[in-house]
Amino acid sequence: MATITLVEAEQIEKANASGGTPVVFVHGLWLLPSSWQRWLDLFEQAGYAPLAPGWPEDPESVEAARANPQALAGKGVAEVADHFAEAIGRLERRPAIVGHSFGGLIAQILAGRGLSLATVAIDPAPFKGVLPLPLAAIRTTLPVLRNPLNRGRTVTLSFEQFRYGWANAVAEEEARALYEEFHVAAPGKPIFQAAMANLNPSAETKADTKSPERGPLLIFTGEDDHAVPPSMSRAAYRMQSRNPGVTEHVEMPGRDHSLTIDRRWREVADKALEFIKRFGD
Repeated sequence: MATITLVEAEQIEKANASGGTPVVFVHGLWLLPSSWQRWLDLFEQAGYAPLAPGWPEDPESVEAARANPQALAGKGVAEVADHFAEAIGRLERRPAIVGHSFGGLIAQILAGRGLSLATVAIDPAPFKGVLPLPLAAIRTTLPVLRNPLNRGRTVTLSFEQFRYGWANAVAEEEARALYEEFHVAAPGKPIFQAAMANLNPSAETKADTKSPERGPLLIFTGEDDHAVPPSMSRAAYRMQSRNPGVTEHVEMPGRDHSLTIDRRWREVADKALEFIKRFGD
């Protein structure tokens, strides 16, 4: 069943018509595709053909998402990965893929399927086999995991919860501005899937880290990230390093989970762009 929206089809058509190398951006929980807009502009200026499909049934705007917070209820990892695979299948050239948080997990799943020229996973949610579970990550996911019914619902974070899990390394004024501009409700299901993955033989969060078709991969770590603490992304890097392809890791000092949207987003974006220039053309 086709899931591509009219807006996404237009993005795909534009990318195909441009003749440039496509770069697919994958957002994570509590954000929308619009959170990538500055990245899209940067990559387009650099000669790429960027596009940011949404998760299936993503609202068109932050305002629409807040008006209908249950729009994404029940959406899981496999459904989202398949949606992005469908979008990539309509591109005339194999793209690079950039993902943040659960989008970073999705990006690695897609890379394991051989769908990416080069992949950048920024503070990625853990795939099956990543074992560290720091207390900060547990505290960050408690607003979802403390109620089993949240598996079929969406969850909106309070500012205090967002401040701890997402914006703990920026000034409070900036944290509040990020919360007001970007934060929307997110489905609880992916967090339950990630939390139970290592007990589930058929976990949807499994990524094929050994595939020879995976291609080059860069993993970013925010030094002060509470949502995906460094021990988690370092463990993902170690597992991915067994792949025959290039696997690299960058740790960003003093950065938290908001590093793709905060005022210093360009530092991360430039490093991602540099990596894709090396391997994605």
